[in-house]
Amino acid sequence: MTPRRALVTGGASPIGSAICRRLAADGHEVLIHAHAGLERAQALAAEIEAGGGQACAFACDLTDMPATAACLEALLVGGPVQIMVHNAGTHDDVPLAGMSEHQWRSVVDVSLNGFFAALRPLILPMIATRWGRVIAISSISGLLGNRGQSNYAAAKAGLIGAVKSVSLEYASRGVTANTVAPGIIESPAVASALSPARIAELVPAKKAGRPEDVAELVGFLASGRAGYISGQTIAVSGGLG
Repeated sequence: MTPRRALVTGGASPIGSAICRRLAADGHEVLIHAHAGLERAQALAAEIEAGGGQACAFACDLTDMPATAACLEALLVGGPVQIMVHNAGTHDDVPLAGMSEHQWRSVVDVSLNGFFAALRPLILPMIATRWGRVIAISSISGLLGNRGQSNYAAAKAGLIGAVKSVSLEYASRGVTANTVAPGIIESPAVASALSPARIAELVPAKKAGRPEDVAELVGFLASGRAGYISGQTIAVSGGLG
């Protein structure tokens, strides 16, 4: 596999970390984005480097588009980014009737507007290489909706439409764009919100997935083996949905 530069937003989260490790294991140089969690991203980069991989961590606020553009343009001095995985996201769950404007905007800003903020500086250098992979991490909530998550579901559903459009725009330039929609994936947040018994009720596979389950699909979509797959949304959900 040809080594590429790969950027992962929200790279220090449970799913993001698994994606970074997978891409590094495949030989790519991984640029690990963080916002508040820069120390965790730096620790992950050090772990990858200690294992013989290439990684660095950086911080920017994806909701600040000019600052994000400046940060990413500085990173591009080291060469084009040919793999972009937008994993950054947040949620602030409450039924819509009780949702504030801030709760709506803050979630959409990171998950959906953050995709635009991260990809726009990278896309022209990417297509100039005639090879690229754009992967957005959506959610099963973006496909099915979820009570108390109208903001989150809207943002994650928006990613699907944005990615389909990017696929149409740049497929002829050798750039694929796909969306991965995780279901219930092991994390501290999931463990605090859902018991194993409740997960077994919800998920046909009777268990939560692992971050590595998501990362394996991302690794495949980021590879040369997936060069004819574009504009698709693939759930990693144990049959949910």
